[in-house]
Amino acid sequence: MPPRVRRAALTVHVSVSVGWFGAVAVFLALAVTGLRSRDAQTVRAAYLAMELTGWNVLVPLSIASLLTGLVQSLGTAWGLLRHYWVLAKLLITVLATLVLLVHMQPIGHMADVVTRATLSGGEQAGLRIQLVVNAAAALVVLLGAVTLSIIKPRGMTRHGRRRRREATARAVVRAGQ
Repeated sequence: MPPRVRRAALTVHVSVSVGWFGAVAVFLALAVTGLRSRDAQTVRAAYLAMELTGWNVLVPLSIASLLTGLVQSLGTAWGLLRHYWVLAKLLITVLATLVLLVHMQPIGHMADVVTRATLSGGEQAGLRIQLVVNAAAALVVLLGAVTLSIIKPRGMTRHGRRRRREATARAVVRAGQ
């Protein structure tokens, strides 16, 4: 990838990934508000906002993060299959996106519940707590992906080591010509 395109792709990837992280933080704040508030309108607003945020912000940003990460890995020297940290980030992003998509069902259920009735203090307590725990866990998982991006721990995959040996062999042949 030419340097300009690489920088642009990296900028887009970092932007959507940071946006995803921030949207999860907002989602966590809404989940805590929905769990702790005693005001029925606030609870209703929190769960309706969670569903809107989920489908209109979280899901698109998670998919964009996955796609832009693939572009980055395939268009740079890091490669998709060359380094363990890239594979780990890919796995984290794919799993987080899939879990989010599955998790949208209980979020939609809570939004339906609050549109039909007013929640009293203990109603749907298990699901309300689950939404808080899942959002907090998502922040930890995404923080792990960020950490991998910054630290870039050493360790090449077999494929990466083979590609490096092949590149070295080609360079030696070119130098000998």
